Amino acid sequence: MLDQGAPPHNGSPAAPPSPGLGARLMRRKPVELLVAEGGQGEGGSLRRSLGLWQLTMISIGATLGTGIFVVLGEAVPKAGPAVTLSFVIAGLTALFSALSYAELAGAIPVSGSSYSYAYATMGELVAWVCGWCLMLEYGVSVAAVAVGWGEYLNELLDGTIGVTIPAALSAPPGDGGVFNLPALIVVLLAMAFLMGGARESARANTIMVIVKIGALVLFCAIGVQGFRSGNYEDFMPLGMAGVSAAGATLFFSYIGFDAASTAGEEAKNAQRDLPRAILLSLAVITALYVLVAAVAVGAKPWRHFTDSEAALAQIMREVTGQSFWGTLLAFCAVIAIASVVLTVLYGQTRILFAMARDGLVPKAFAKVSPKSGTPRTNTLIVSLFCGVLAAAIPLGQLADATSIGTLFAFALVNVAVVVLRRTRPDMPRAFRVPLSPVLPVVGFAFCVWMMGSLSTVTWVVFGVWMAVGLVFYFLYGHRRSRLAVPAPPEAK
Repeated sequence: MLDQGAPPHNGSPAAPPSPGLGARLMRRKPVELLVAEGGQGEGGSLRRSLGLWQLTMISIGATLGTGIFVVLGEAVPKAGPAVTLSFVIAGLTALFSALSYAELAGAIPVSGSSYSYAYATMGELVAWVCGWCLMLEYGVSVAAVAVGWGEYLNELLDGTIGVTIPAALSAPPGDGGVFNLPALIVVLLAMAFLMGGARESARANTIMVIVKIGALVLFCAIGVQGFRSGNYEDFMPLGMAGVSAAGATLFFSYIGFDAASTAGEEAKNAQRDLPRAILLSLAVITALYVLVAAVAVGAKPWRHFTDSEAALAQIMREVTGQSFWGTLLAFCAVIAIASVVLTVLYGQTRILFAMARDGLVPKAFAKVSPKSGTPRTNTLIVSLFCGVLAAAIPLGQLADATSIGTLFAFALVNVAVVVLRRTRPDMPRAFRVPLSPVLPVVGFAFCVWMMGSLSTVTWVVFGVWMAVGLVFYFLYGHRRSRLAVPAPPEAK
């Protein structure tokens, strides 16, 4: 006699119970699947064409110049001459995170950067939060740097043909203008390069990086002639709070090695070259940042720094008494800052490419052009968004918003290293963080400390951004995630 409470038997195995909400939020994407999907997109594949030299140049290109050419005028009033110490602290914080990035980039060489690392270690919800922070980090960084590019373009135009772009068309609302047209133009120029292909973009970036390094070396050689030791007498006028606040603002200048990790699916030998490119680039940019900042503050009293984004060109002009050197530096800066826009915009598109492939954002971002091997639709959408943002928002607000997104993502990367060591201890790693888990924990603590140094307004903006991201995830990404799609039922 049949048990009246038993389900009817139809010859098919019972369907497994649906996982609860907590299990769905914690679902992880296997490392092997992440690596196997490398380069695959909708309608085409990314091309592996980048070696160690190109990866290092991408990393330097996304970093070197941002904090020096653009944000120095914002940071010095916060820290005084101790801005050099701010660069050291920001660089040290970046170093701990860079070690974690190097290990994960060698173990999981994919385009998603810290988003993919979080997906493999801490689950989908954390990965989404990380990816959403990366959108803030990259998208707003492009806009912030583009704003500074416009300032140097005006310096160049003034020094060569004696005209400047009117304030109404060269500054955003809130900074005395209506629309920052130069900022929009440089983003669109970067978009045009990226449309051509990764190898072509990397070649152009390498040329621009060489120009920017030469410009900074030239600045140091001339600026040191105006060096006055008295400018350092009141070294820390605003205390350690000012130093940490300036360091937090400057931290967005160190996202370059993160940009290198986004090239994992276009690198010829990602497991070997990514860790090397990350650590090599960080050493170069930190040394140059500290040197240029030291010379700049020595050549100009810190109280005389304004919020101008073209501070170095002004110092060159003041030290020499001639407009030629300032104009030359402005010319180099126009090229140098354009390389930052190019490489950071590249990183943003590759992160969205990985998220779209996982189903968390629309598939259009994962569509690859068979002709160029690039995600053209993705590049177009991201470029237009960043260009409009750059044209409408003041620099200071953009820099701080970028810093908090960067710090949050870096904190998660430090956690991911520890988690992956515990869950996959035997997994091959091209590079291993020394003294783990001590150094990743220290890196996490540094990131949290610097986040605490940012303003209340920045935290409010960050909170609103994260709330919008969570709404989007639960309404779209959570349901459309590839890990959420059930296997098709068996035909009866």
